[in-house]
Amino acid sequence: MTTYTSNFGCDLSARRHRVTLGDVSAIGFLHTSSVHVPTFRDLVAELAPRSSTAWVVDERLLERARRFGAADPQVADGIARALAELDRQGADVVVCTCSTIGGAAEIVGRRVGVAVVRVDRAMAERAVAIGGKVRVVAALENTLAPTLELLESVAADHGLELDVEVEMVAGAWERFEADDGEGYLAVIADALAKHAVGCDVIVLAQASMAEAADRVAVGVPVLSSPRLAVAALAEC
Repeated sequence: MTTYTSNFGCDLSARRHRVTLGDVSAIGFLHTSSVHVPTFRDLVAELAPRSSTAWVVDERLLERARRFGAADPQVADGIARALAELDRQGADVVVCTCSTIGGAAEIVGRRVGVAVVRVDRAMAERAVAIGGKVRVVAALENTLAPTLELLESVAADHGLELDVEVEMVAGAWERFEADDGEGYLAVIADALAKHAVGCDVIVLAQASMAEAADRVAVGVPVLSSPRLAVAALAEC
């Protein structure tokens, strides 16, 4: 299912310029689950209240990427259609909130001339800045490779190497797919409590995991992508 929604306060369809520093007045979001819509809508209202928002929700993109990989041509075509819709609505920049297809969305964005940033890029920058041993906690195995590649790429850009470990949260994604949000967050919070020892920073691989960080107190930073992504745009 694909849905298109906008709360842009005026007709921005004629705007063709791309995002520049200090010029993020309209933020588009590409989601693969509707659960993310209120999260990012509220974050923009809090952190970038002068910015308008629009979003496309296309669950098929993640489903296809899980089966055939994020580089699948049909995934790229679906991303391109979503970006075209958000560009038509006047987005200065599009945030892809799905970590599995985020890298592909940035590539497609460059090809079609739409400014796209993956939701976990700011989080990766923060993790690299903290350094030391990074523990990536994930609920969906398909997200691991894109997340690790991003961390390695950001570290390389800074001339650094990271010590990265991975922890999969067993049974978490099944709860997410069953719309058991409470159970999903509970098992992630339990995993954070268990895996905080022996690392310097924890990275949550999926945007949907963010609330779990508020449910447990650990002795290291726990980074989640939604707030960091919107804050990075608000600071442009």
